[in-house]
Amino acid sequence: MSNIMAVLFNGIAQMEYDRDKALPEQQRQHLEKMDEKMDAGITLGDQAIADPDVNQRAQFVAQSLAQAIKDDKESMAAALTSWLASRMPELKQVKMEDAEAGISIELVFDEEYGNQVAVQFNGLH
Repeated sequence: MSNIMAVLFNGIAQMEYDRDKALPEQQRQHLEKMDEKMDAGITLGDQAIADPDVNQRAQFVAQSLAQAIKDDKESMAAALTSWLASRMPELKQVKMEDAEAGISIELVFDEEYGNQVAVQFNGLH
């Protein structure tokens, strides 16, 4: 069983998080601060949630992660990915699709991520 959690955007791997590598103390503190901020409540869509559970927090973080990826904010995306991987140990993949109606996000718990491999095609003769 792999300890890798992957973030895919429109089918393309954006980030991989290896749970076998320990988080540095500074990053752990940052994740704790994120938790403290969410303790004060979050907004999911147009719904204010005063006391979010871990699943609601994960949806909120995944939404923020999608925006960070779209906005090319790599350090923010890395922090949000770390939060998801550390707070939801069974999470295997975060699949995001950009559509006209907005970004759809699927948290995948039952499908291991397989590394993507580039395939080289030679010209047909």
